[in-house]
Amino acid sequence: MTVATSITVRVPLTIRHRPGRKTVVTPVRDGREGAIPTRADPALLKALARAFRYLKLLDEGCYASISEMAAAEKIERGYLGTLLRLTLLAPDIVEVILDGRQPEGMTLPALMEPFPVDWAEQRTSAMLLQQRQAAMRQSAN
Repeated sequence: MTVATSITVRVPLTIRHRPGRKTVVTPVRDGREGAIPTRADPALLKALARAFRYLKLLDEGCYASISEMAAAEKIERGYLGTLLRLTLLAPDIVEVILDGRQPEGMTLPALMEPFPVDWAEQRTSAMLLQQRQAAMRQSAN
């Protein structure tokens, strides 16, 4: 018979709460602060989370329609439909947003506007946005 042993792993870190975001802080090492900064847009992250939650509720049959869901969730039907469109974003674009690496112009208000459903077209639009940003930065310097 073998004796069961338990292993405890301790990771020295703290979570700093700042307005609109949280930062994971590791101990100071080699003279460097251990904060891991993020550019993630809290409003955009929250909207994405809600959109995928609402889609899951629809897929599971919790609501028969968007209208029924909007009434139950006490939100405007048009807003709910627009929010659900965020679930049509290409997976790599969603990943970039979750990592906080999206171009500056890729904000919640911008994504609430109509965008192409085709993932390749979405990627092209995102690349154009990045190129415009880079050009603006160069002209400012």
